[in-house]
Amino acid sequence: MTSALLLLAAYLLGAFPSSYVVARLVRGIDLRQHGSGNLGATNAYRVLGWQAATPVFILDILKGWFPTFFFPRWDAAPDWRWALAYGAAAIIGHVFSVYVRFKGGKGVATGAGVFMALAPVAVLIGLVVWGTLLFLTGTVSIASIAAAAVLPIAVWLLGAPAIVIGLAVALSAFVIYAHRSNIRRLMRGEEPSFKRKAVH
Repeated sequence: MTSALLLLAAYLLGAFPSSYVVARLVRGIDLRQHGSGNLGATNAYRVLGWQAATPVFILDILKGWFPTFFFPRWDAAPDWRWALAYGAAAIIGHVFSVYVRFKGGKGVATGAGVFMALAPVAVLIGLVVWGTLLFLTGTVSIASIAAAAVLPIAVWLLGAPAIVIGLAVALSAFVIYAHRSNIRRLMRGEEPSFKRKAVH
């Protein structure tokens, strides 16, 4: 199988709209019209609850991990650098899904799946940061932005090749940019928080 076909397959796999499908199956709704309108696990949690969001989160991770880990092994001319291309294609597919008019999520879970295949220890560090800040603040966007910022630093400290560090930097910048509306709401004190909900 050629690299070009695998690249297309990685995009199409990443583009599978997990949260859209789950929302249709569980409640018969279009998730794009509810909550933040984002097709990610966080919005699925807010609208559908954790039972529905859990499979969405797992599927979104697998969409990044599977092509990054397996596709280079299936390539007719295997080159580990293609793993980066397959991972990037999966992330682009998740964010701009052809199945739902190029709407998607923000790439956090799918990006984590990509780096689970490339640099699993760095992902573990990012998950610790994400979980700690989510527990302390109750705000998913803060946790996600911080984890994205930490990822390239962790990848660099662990001695990954420069091209992997570059992909981590690009992913980090993209995730932070995708959260720009969240950042504006944080500055205004209007960002949804699980802790704030619990208080009210």
